[in-house]
Amino acid sequence: MMWPTRLLYITSVPSAWSLGEVVRTPLVPRSNTSIDRKRMASKRIIKELKDLQRDPPTSCSAGPVADDMFQWQATIMGPIDSPYAGGVFLLAIQFPPDYPFKPPKVAFRTKVFHPNINTNGNICLDILKDQWSPALTISKVLLSICSLLTDPNPDDPLVPEIAHMCKNDRLRYETTARSWTQKYATC
Repeated sequence: MMWPTRLLYITSVPSAWSLGEVVRTPLVPRSNTSIDRKRMASKRIIKELKDLQRDPPTSCSAGPVADDMFQWQATIMGPIDSPYAGGVFLLAIQFPPDYPFKPPKVAFRTKVFHPNINTNGNICLDILKDQWSPALTISKVLLSICSLLTDPNPDDPLVPEIAHMCKNDRLRYETTARSWTQKYATC
């Protein structure tokens, strides 16, 4: 295969070269445009959707809202071994145009009493911030959120008051979380 070439005319050359000599360098295709990045993101998102449909994670589902592949809604069933058991939690997922190189924004739409989830539904989870990797998928993110419901991380809270309760009065924390689940996350 022959590489396309870019012609470069040398105007200042060492004495051993003659003026106007043509230097051939390979032209490496670039995809730095926002359209190319969004197209790449779209392909990845479609692949993840197909994977989710083929092999859905336990107690989770997700898919696009209407025709917008970059805006999804997810559902997580409260883990049985947690105070969120029996709850159905809705989440909004927004994929950035440069996904998977940047993490999706994921937020609960259902109210949750949890040290790592604030009243706006924002989630404090390392893989949604500095520990994001393009190797992660939305399926793995949803499973990590399920795990966070089972095992909260009060040492990295979004809501310090709930974290304090979780650490120092676990029974009260679980009772309140169970009450909120019955009030906001059941039909």
